[in-house]
Amino acid sequence: MHGRITAAFGRHYEVLTAQGRLQGYPRGKKSVFACGDEVELAPGGDGQGAIEHLHERRNLLWRSDAFREKLIAANLTQVVIVVATEPAFSDLLVSRCLCAAESQELKSLIVLNKADLAERLPAAREALAMFTALGYRVAEVSALAGVEALHPLLAGERSILVGQSGMGKSTLTNALIPEANAATREISTALDSGKHTTTFARLYPFYGDGWLIDSPGMQAFGLAHLDPGHLAECFVELRPHLGSCRFRDCRHESEPGCALRAALEDGAIHARRFEHYRQIRSEIAEAKRLNPGW
Repeated sequence: MHGRITAAFGRHYEVLTAQGRLQGYPRGKKSVFACGDEVELAPGGDGQGAIEHLHERRNLLWRSDAFREKLIAANLTQVVIVVATEPAFSDLLVSRCLCAAESQELKSLIVLNKADLAERLPAAREALAMFTALGYRVAEVSALAGVEALHPLLAGERSILVGQSGMGKSTLTNALIPEANAATREISTALDSGKHTTTFARLYPFYGDGWLIDSPGMQAFGLAHLDPGHLAECFVELRPHLGSCRFRDCRHESEPGCALRAALEDGAIHARRFEHYRQIRSEIAEAKRLNPGW
């Protein structure tokens, strides 16, 4: 029986089939499936089934550190990075999410939620300016006031909402798909961070053959699985300068004739983004040192 995984929690999966929803479980000890995966399963009764086969993925969004990896979603067309005017969001996490999307050749959309908080809006826009300057799309909305502006940006797409806790992903999901009834909680203002409201990824059909995945809030998005050379390609503003350094093995630190450093000094590369690149590259190197298997 053919189906698509619409929710993943531990070693159990919700699988949508032509005959309805089944609770799927993997054969053996390994659990290597993600929300959005297309699978074949053998019905077993009581609304359950054994997942027998995983169809080839078009792409896979995942995060990792030196010792752990977390599959997030598969077969996407778009990554929607949700930030908000409050609580404060991490521009580094935005860069990480953009890198993950670029590594899988996925489109990216940044959604600035809670845009109705006028006094907070200028600071949020300023924090996002370096991304808009690179051509990344930013949509300003208020999940509580209406999200009609997002409909044409999501229609026909297979999107996932990602971002920190408290940015309003579940509220956006409820506004876009009222029947979702995703749980929401108030922000913990004392910690200036959100409380986790979604504990597992869930896929909702959206506009014909499109769908939308609401995912748990995250405070970290490790990219230990990326090759350092590929990481540079994932920063779109670095691409025009790659391969132009004097030395082929240039680390873009203090080597003479570094094209990236020259572009940085000329203002062609934003200093904050270059700092993000160096920090993520350093984390990847440390992860590979701790776990040579990467």
